Amino acid sequence: MSITGREEEKIIVQLNDIYRQMSPKFERCTGISQSRLDLLHKLFEVEEISQTALQREVNIDSAAVTRHLKQLEGKGMVSRRKNPDDNRFTFVRLTEEGRKKIEAYREEKEIFISKVFRRFTKEERSVLSEMLNRIQDNVSEIEY
Repeated sequence: MSITGREEEKIIVQLNDIYRQMSPKFERCTGISQSRLDLLHKLFEVEEISQTALQREVNIDSAAVTRHLKQLEGKGMVSRRKNPDDNRFTFVRLTEEGRKKIEAYREEKEIFISKVFRRFTKEERSVLSEMLNRIQDNVSEIEY
């Protein structure tokens, strides 16, 4: 049985719908957006990193990274400082408060993920992951 263009379109719509539903629920469950959590996870891995390098690592546009970091800095989770040798560059690091909170966020994220996949077997999750990887590869190969 071959899949029709209509069925393929439905799959794309479903994936998009899942993302739109999941994103706000994830944020309510964990208390933080996925983008900010990605930033915090990267900062957790390093002592300090330039804001430009951080932006490249997490693949979020620079304006959004700046906005997220300002808000995280306001909450005492990150600190930023200008490069003393070149004021155009800013270094970012996780504060002790940020390090403590990241653990709680990780626990909430695990709970959320377990709820998303609660009626899937290990084999089903593996097959789904393989299929989604192929979709990601196909999308990355599209040139526009």
